[in-house]
Amino acid sequence: MKHILFIIVLFISQISEAKMEKLSKIYLAGGCFWGTEHFLKQIRGVKSTEVGYANGHTENPTYKEVCTNSTGFAETVKVVYDPKEVKLELLLNLYFQTIDPTSVNRQGHDTGSQYRTGIYYTDKADLPVIRLAVDELAKEYSRPLALEVEPLKNFYNAEEYHQDYLDKNPDGYCHLNPKLFELARRTNAAYKRPSDATLRNTLTAEQYAVTQRNATEPAFHNEYWNEKREGIYVDVTTEEPLFVSTDKFDSGCGWPSFTKPISKKLVNERTDSSHGMIRTEVRSKTGDAHLGHVFTDGPADKGGLRYCINSASLRFVPKEKMAAEGYGKYLPLLEK
Repeated sequence: MKHILFIIVLFISQISEAKMEKLSKIYLAGGCFWGTEHFLKQIRGVKSTEVGYANGHTENPTYKEVCTNSTGFAETVKVVYDPKEVKLELLLNLYFQTIDPTSVNRQGHDTGSQYRTGIYYTDKADLPVIRLAVDELAKEYSRPLALEVEPLKNFYNAEEYHQDYLDKNPDGYCHLNPKLFELARRTNAAYKRPSDATLRNTLTAEQYAVTQRNATEPAFHNEYWNEKREGIYVDVTTEEPLFVSTDKFDSGCGWPSFTKPISKKLVNERTDSSHGMIRTEVRSKTGDAHLGHVFTDGPADKGGLRYCINSASLRFVPKEKMAAEGYGKYLPLLEK
């Protein structure tokens, strides 16, 4: 019996180890670890975080000792993440949004060597990705970066009251702008269709009628038919990106017209025989929201299609706000 139990325990242990092998680790120092940890926890694909003290020259430091500025430790967040859900490059680029990488031993109002910025790695295979990301970041600044990139030498967990601090103290001190937490949530979001009750509470009457009841808004009397700014158009029900301004054109029909969606995988097309006509309806795949119809009278040099879309099914995010709202990775699509 004991032998059988041993085999079962060993089998479970091997399964757990196999699961852990699929996860990766990176250690990020970005000033006060309360805010940095809370930011990183919002990113889909981050499986766990721990705050602690990294790359110092003493053993088992306490918070008070680290604050003396004599231990060499940096307040750091250990990030365990699933690389299949979030790539290291994206993690780093989001982390960069939270720091001033040119500041020496200071982030926000916090000063001291423990508040320096740093990327500490345990896997040498991560170094080329880190270096490339840091090199790209350096191009955005005229001053040299003060961002450390080093192998992890040591890491000691901080005291328990520091762990998940902003979860336990929602109104606690944080050196980061709270808007950054929404950025972290949106950038790698898994888009989901909200419940009908949620849609009724969040959409206007017209948006609900169009997206959920297949209504059509008036031509020339809708929000985006004549919108000419650069930006991205997202599903009003799920916030998932669907169209970009570079594919928008003036068809003269009175509704926003696009030559194509960002990807065909984002929409479903089906035959619509309502109102005595045979048309091809376009719906968002994730949100299953009625968007409009697609016709074959679009610009011939761009595929010949016209996606005629209701403004009420969309939300427009102008180019200058895309990064802040979590759509920064789509900015290259606006290059003509």
